[in-house]
Amino acid sequence: MTDGPVRRRRFPPETRFPFFHPILAGATLRERLLACVGALLATTLTGFLCGALLGPDPHLPLIVAPIGASAVILFVVPSSPLGQPWSVIGGNVISAMVGLTVAQMVPEPVLATGIAAALAIAAMSLTRSLHPPGGAVAMTAVLGNAALAKWGYLYPFVPVGLNSCLLVGLAFLFHRATGRAYPHVAAPRPVNTHETRDLPPPVRVGFREEDIDAALAALDETFDIDRGDLERLLKQVEVEATIRAHGPLSCGDIMSRDVVTVGERASPGEARQLLLHHNIRTLPVTGEDDRLLGTVGLRELAHAGEEIAGVISAAATAAVDDPALGLMPLLTDGRAHAVVIIDGDRHILGLISQTDLLAAIARSLPGTRGHASLAGAPPVLVAAQ
Repeated sequence: MTDGPVRRRRFPPETRFPFFHPILAGATLRERLLACVGALLATTLTGFLCGALLGPDPHLPLIVAPIGASAVILFVVPSSPLGQPWSVIGGNVISAMVGLTVAQMVPEPVLATGIAAALAIAAMSLTRSLHPPGGAVAMTAVLGNAALAKWGYLYPFVPVGLNSCLLVGLAFLFHRATGRAYPHVAAPRPVNTHETRDLPPPVRVGFREEDIDAALAALDETFDIDRGDLERLLKQVEVEATIRAHGPLSCGDIMSRDVVTVGERASPGEARQLLLHHNIRTLPVTGEDDRLLGTVGLRELAHAGEEIAGVISAAATAAVDDPALGLMPLLTDGRAHAVVIIDGDRHILGLISQTDLLAAIARSLPGTRGHASLAGAPPVLVAAQ
């Protein structure tokens, strides 16, 4: 017997409905809806445009069925290496040519379809155009109808190549209109901005490239993600884990509030004097409405004219409620020496320098509070606003 009402145990949605749990990391309802709309518009417009270009030919399909599979990759996972322009266009065209060739050499349809799919995979792999729908394109070419007999080796280009080019072009326009980047460009690799042989600061600690290669070799599996994106994802995981481990320290908790700024009409001499007088490296520049325009340092001032307005650099910025430790990638890339904290109207609320962040991290480490003293130590740390 139990005292009081019996409480029913609640399970998370993915446990109660495992078949409906998204299998792709980062998948959201919004992304799925955008994928549906994009596939609808792109495949429909591809058919219409092919009809307008080719005319009403009863022996030529306006759009081949595997294009629907290409649309799934293009609009559901546009960052996939399997869905980039060369993969879509090259993979489909090459696979169609392979399928036609196999159909002429192997009279048995069932055997020919298997050989065509296998050789299409090999051909796409060798040409770095691997695209899953290519296997279906190759099999379609083997099991072709009167249209293929009439068009022969023109078929890989019309309609397969034409369909693929139109679909990629429409995907480019759709993704740009919805704020997503396509074709996917991997993040640039860290470089040492000081032009020395030292590794860039972000890669001196933590895992390195050889660690990723060793992990991939140990797992012995193929993952549908660009290697550069995998590295970027793992580094962001490190940042998020550090933030979680050290508590919700916000930018507002550690920022400097009395920020030294300069107006855009100031002369290089005035800006240089402020940098040297306050022993700082980054000087925020404001406009006539007191909103942040950017920053200048000694490097920019070396090329300035009568006013500093022409040499202003883009400022690294954050909001007052952002996690302070989340600024680590910005302040360790060798470029930014400080992050300007702004509000929604770009008014300056504060500033966090490399020194500010270093002090916050040092205080959060166990065994460092009250056990270290810089009294009498050489001045190895300097202010770096």
